Amino acid sequence: MHLAECVTCADEALRLREAVGLLHREESLDLDPLLRARVLEGCLGRRPARIPVPEWASPYDAEAARLDALLRDLGDGYWTAPVRLQWFDGAPVSRQFTVGQVIAHLTAVDGLVGRSLGLPGKGAAEYDPSGEAVPDAQVASGLLRHRAAMGDELPLDPWDRTWAHWAANRHLPGATLRSLWREQTHRLVRTVSFAGEGSSGLDVDFGNFALPFRQAFLDRAFECWIHASDIAEAVDYPYDPPAPRHLSQLVDLAARMLPKALAERRRAGLTTSASRLVAAGSPGRSLRLEIEGDGGGDWYVPLDSPGALASKEGMVAHVAMDSLEFCQLAAGHVEPERAAAGQVGDRAVIRDVLFAAASLSRL
Repeated sequence: MHLAECVTCADEALRLREAVGLLHREESLDLDPLLRARVLEGCLGRRPARIPVPEWASPYDAEAARLDALLRDLGDGYWTAPVRLQWFDGAPVSRQFTVGQVIAHLTAVDGLVGRSLGLPGKGAAEYDPSGEAVPDAQVASGLLRHRAAMGDELPLDPWDRTWAHWAANRHLPGATLRSLWREQTHRLVRTVSFAGEGSSGLDVDFGNFALPFRQAFLDRAFECWIHASDIAEAVDYPYDPPAPRHLSQLVDLAARMLPKALAERRRAGLTTSASRLVAAGSPGRSLRLEIEGDGGGDWYVPLDSPGALASKEGMVAHVAMDSLEFCQLAAGHVEPERAAAGQVGDRAVIRDVLFAAASLSRL
């Protein structure tokens, strides 16, 4: 080979190779995680779906698909990898679980939404240890045995339900845990798509609290995204936030849940700001919550009672935050006192609202 023998030409080839590197930056072979969403959006723009997914269910559909893609990329070697989950329960809480346990947790709590729709839950009795589906005749008898062993159904409280689900499915391999979770996400999206607005009047019972059905669906999308990010961080895998139109719905959900969370903390004696009794629909004091970036907007949070009329005229404090920082706060991943927020006005009110945002988090 000439280059192996000619020093001059070899030096010239090396120089030109480096020049090519400067002209064309190396690109990752990994697909853009938002590619699926863009392709589907383009397809649906040309030919709308005969049975469309409701707008409020779209974030859950998208986030479940993104998490499924992450699990597929990781492969079977990561199911026992440690994942640190964080939430806020009066103080920061941090515990370590495996990837498989995180997915089983999502399956358990998502099942509460399916329960409100009357969907039968799938349990370990429907699968053999190899992960293969069992014939229908065996499913029926196996499901009866499973329900008898579990006291007919899992608990409603998300924490208790998660532990019961782990105990019932501890023998299952990771691939089967993923199949259980993914099949359930498909069933939930299909069911609400066919039901349309008929499902929006339902409530989802989470044991010690309940959420209107639309809020519950967005809540599950929020948790799917947060836990997918937890998994990605644990295995050093890049993971983008939701699409802006979906992030906007998740930010709006957290902002609208603040008045009730603040009122609950006030009743429990956990607030420090002064309070006044204001009748529902009457004007009262408010905090302006300004969320910047993708999914941002402005909300006026009522401070005196959840049903009070909040407006600019009653504003006593103003907080400005980035949308992702606000979501991290609502997920319990950022301590209220360490949140990067611009603050003007009543400091006690601001502290109470930031702590109320953090109290929205749970396992």
